[in-house]
Amino acid sequence: MTGNSSTDAAAQGRVLGLPEDKLAGALLFAVPLLFSSNIIVAKAVADLVPPTALAFWRWAFTFALFLPFVGPRLWARRADIAREWKDLLILGALGMGVCGAFVYIAADTTTATNIGLIYSAAPVLIILLSGVFYGEPLSLRQAAGVAASLCGVLWIIAKGDPATFLNLDFTTGDLWIVAAMIGWALYSVLQRHRPSAMGLMTRLAATVGGGCLALAPFTIWEAVVVGPPEITWESVGAVLFLAVAASFLAYQIYAFVQRALGAGRTSLLMYLIPVYNSALAWALLDERLASYHLIGAALVLPGIYLATRRP
Repeated sequence: MTGNSSTDAAAQGRVLGLPEDKLAGALLFAVPLLFSSNIIVAKAVADLVPPTALAFWRWAFTFALFLPFVGPRLWARRADIAREWKDLLILGALGMGVCGAFVYIAADTTTATNIGLIYSAAPVLIILLSGVFYGEPLSLRQAAGVAASLCGVLWIIAKGDPATFLNLDFTTGDLWIVAAMIGWALYSVLQRHRPSAMGLMTRLAATVGGGCLALAPFTIWEAVVVGPPEITWESVGAVLFLAVAASFLAYQIYAFVQRALGAGRTSLLMYLIPVYNSALAWALLDERLASYHLIGAALVLPGIYLATRRP
């Protein structure tokens, strides 16, 4: 009852002259577009900016954008940051490192459509990890959803040919994105269950800082081995776009929508990401949808719905 009351109270406010719940309902369909833009830009600049450098500078600029809003709070909470530094570093390494650099590495050898569809199974893995490590119950309906989504992801990875598993003939990028999906699931579970004395936004900014620290040595290594990214209008524009749209704005709007509509209704936007992503990849990157994409999506999306829907 408390969650419903807080949601109703938030919905009574007005933003830009509109009731808060009405604006949040409209933005619910905009947030997946911001999240999907990360994958599209990653694919578009795969040959322009090295993957680890792209991840590092994306989050470094995002951290800079956070400072005017939470900088004083970060300083005031420095004792909490010092106490929670291990959690912040691990969360940053997973959420900003694995889920950032691995996606950009994958973009070099797989399609944006594959990235979106495989990544969409992350909520299912979150449910499994939460049940195994933190005792959250898994119903028969959820188990059926987990199985359906897993089959869908495997079908996409195999490109519709089960013999691929016998020959171990996978696309390298597909395996990178599976690893990134696992990293996101671990990040989500740990962020939810690990205690923190900091507020949501302050902790997020501190986690972004931890992610930058985790990415820094790999970025330096990449610059020595591969070479630093070439500074052009395209590379700088891609980094700034990811920092502003796919990171800072996406997370702020997501928080607003969640506050106004509640976590349950807001989770619906996750189901739209692979749909938006496939449409953007078709329109902007000239990627074609194969039959195995459609079959995989037909298994993944209903499976996610069954696995995450509350009675």
